[in-house]
Amino acid sequence: MSAWDVVVVGAGAAGMFCAGVAGRRGLRVLIIDHSERPGEKIRISGGGRCNFTNCDGDRIERYASADPAFARQALRAYRPADFIALVRSQGIGFHEKHRGQLFCDDSSERIVSLLRAQADAGGVQWRFPCPVTGIQALAPDQPDSARFLIGTGAGEVRARALVIATGGLAIPKIGATDFGLRIARQFGHRIVEPRPALVPLTFDAAAWAPWSELAGVSMEVGIRSPAQPAAPAFTEDLLFTHRGLSGPAVLQISTFWMPGQPLEIDLAPGSGDDELLRWLTQRREQSRQLLGTALGERLPRRVVALWLAQLASQQARLRPEARLAELGNRDLQTIADSLRRWPVTPTGSEGYRKAEAMAGGVATAELDPRTMQSRRQPGLYLVGEVVDVTGWLGGYNFQWAWSSGHAAAQAIASQVAARKT
Repeated sequence: MSAWDVVVVGAGAAGMFCAGVAGRRGLRVLIIDHSERPGEKIRISGGGRCNFTNCDGDRIERYASADPAFARQALRAYRPADFIALVRSQGIGFHEKHRGQLFCDDSSERIVSLLRAQADAGGVQWRFPCPVTGIQALAPDQPDSARFLIGTGAGEVRARALVIATGGLAIPKIGATDFGLRIARQFGHRIVEPRPALVPLTFDAAAWAPWSELAGVSMEVGIRSPAQPAAPAFTEDLLFTHRGLSGPAVLQISTFWMPGQPLEIDLAPGSGDDELLRWLTQRREQSRQLLGTALGERLPRRVVALWLAQLASQQARLRPEARLAELGNRDLQTIADSLRRWPVTPTGSEGYRKAEAMAGGVATAELDPRTMQSRRQPGLYLVGEVVDVTGWLGGYNFQWAWSSGHAAAQAIASQVAARKT
């Protein structure tokens, strides 16, 4: 039984791309996955059109990690422009939808087919559905230079290099498991506590009951986590749901939110405190409008009614039917401040079943950022979502898959070439 140059476990975005790059560099590559079809997460992404990268996908500040600088080298070595060029070379049409987010013009299946074709062009061998039953590190100086013995449902295989590309815990219904984290622990790696990311947030059912009437209402907001001063603030659409809040704004901030922490929502983004106060003052001077009617010019009226009802429970003068002319400067200041900084405290999230990604994962301090190789186990590489690198919503996690997979493949190919000289 001769050793494969590379065995890749996980046929998702990072795994397939890594296998294809390694195969086209002349390596003997085997890719294994327990699922019926490779690339399921790619297929369902972007509403079936796959948001395959972002034009700003190499901006390191768009990634969350315990070590924010870790991803820089891989992202610079293989940039969004590189993957875009590959997509163009295969005649796949795409368009920019929003803030640098690139989507296929037709089906996400085009990206899956691209990755499979690249792998096939490199002679990559496939085994799926095929579970991995165990991984064992071999003693050094094996006759075939193998470092790993991998048990699978189709028998044992030997590998000179092993790439773990099994993703995170998000969306278990399409096969997500903790396999990669278990293998990392087996080889002594520390794990940054995993949690759902890019996920809708939920609230206490009784407290949220009045707001649940707004399910389906969407509006642009600003959102931030005051308990996480280093976390970015976002201006995106928010969506009210029966159980809480969703939409791009909430999905973005959820990566940084921790249970028990409040969030602060700006219901009038783009208007500074002074501008909003001036607008309220002008309305008071120019008309005898009701407060609720005036605010309904800037916000969805159903949101205004509930928000003012909540505010009036604390300050009775600020009821929806109050006339602006009856309100003093301090009242208007309170309204402006409350609109710009509406505090809400989620009690949880919709969990991995609704999450688009996993935050946390294999601690990056124990990986080489240039190659993604383990500092604890030579020949072991970890790529993609299993690593503690989580991109923003909008194609960043796919770019991390391409960049980290490329880094591992290039490093392995260089090492194999060095051994042959």
